[in-house]
Amino acid sequence: MRRLLKVGAALIGGLLWAMPALADYPDRIIKLVVPFPPGGGVDLIARFVGQGIAEELGQPVIIENKPGGGTLTGTDFVARSAPDGYTLVLASFAHAVNPSLQPKMPYDTAKAFQPIGLIGRSYNVLVTSPTSKFKTVGDIIKASKEKPGSLTYASQGIGTSAHLAGELFKNLGDVNILHVPYRGVAQALQDVLSGQVDMMWPTSAAATGLINGGQLHALASTAPAGKSSLPGVTSIAEQGVPGYVVDGWYGIYAPAGTPKDIATKLNATLNHVVQKAEFQRRVEPEGLVVTPGTPEAFDAFVQGEVARWSKIVIENKITAE
Repeated sequence: MRRLLKVGAALIGGLLWAMPALADYPDRIIKLVVPFPPGGGVDLIARFVGQGIAEELGQPVIIENKPGGGTLTGTDFVARSAPDGYTLVLASFAHAVNPSLQPKMPYDTAKAFQPIGLIGRSYNVLVTSPTSKFKTVGDIIKASKEKPGSLTYASQGIGTSAHLAGELFKNLGDVNILHVPYRGVAQALQDVLSGQVDMMWPTSAAATGLINGGQLHALASTAPAGKSSLPGVTSIAEQGVPGYVVDGWYGIYAPAGTPKDIATKLNATLNHVVQKAEFQRRVEPEGLVVTPGTPEAFDAFVQGEVARWSKIVIENKITAE
């Protein structure tokens, strides 16, 4: 009986200790880890989101950049952090691709994280040089079928959205085009501008300025049919490749085991932040369409992306090397 009383007292004490933590959350700085270097699009989105969350919750949100390992370094840091809601990660496209692309994952993507919510989606755009003879998706498909392997497409690296957009195009369009990977988007775009590479699928954020300035020609968007946000530019799906969609996306995760109350509070806060007109104005140049929702909806979306890109990686024999 004494033992039972001691166990009961310990349980009650634990509950009493935990209750203020949940009720008072947050009562200190929140860290939002960005698994990319400072200055890029992901970093920019993180800073806008972090500022909004800080204003809503009344506690500072610091951005900590932890690049490396194809986003594995920063993401693994969060997976190993205390599940208390004070360490979060801003995940993106790579989060859904790494499970099939990386030979040695330091964490289980499906089990290591508590989803908080989706921030938004963006789409890539198929571009060529303005002097290119390819003016439509149909032009590219026709030329590739006439001379398989003669056309090239650039990307900023293996496993990026620009790379896999091309691989998906190869599969769904039944064409053979050659991938030319670069170490960054700037040099890749430069070689498309000069005509050394035939085409590229950069993000809208990377390409819009060059398109508006007449330095690149936009053939099509990777958005679903009827959803292209680029004026006068239809989707690849609408130009003869049914089912073709490539989503860039941003979302927030906490470590697995984060209390549901905290995850729910963070989700509600995030949804409120991204629906503000000021936030949407700031992210518009990044081509981001905000898509708030529940943690469960975010989890289902990402698991669907993991399965989809795993199929492409396996079928096309893509490796990280």
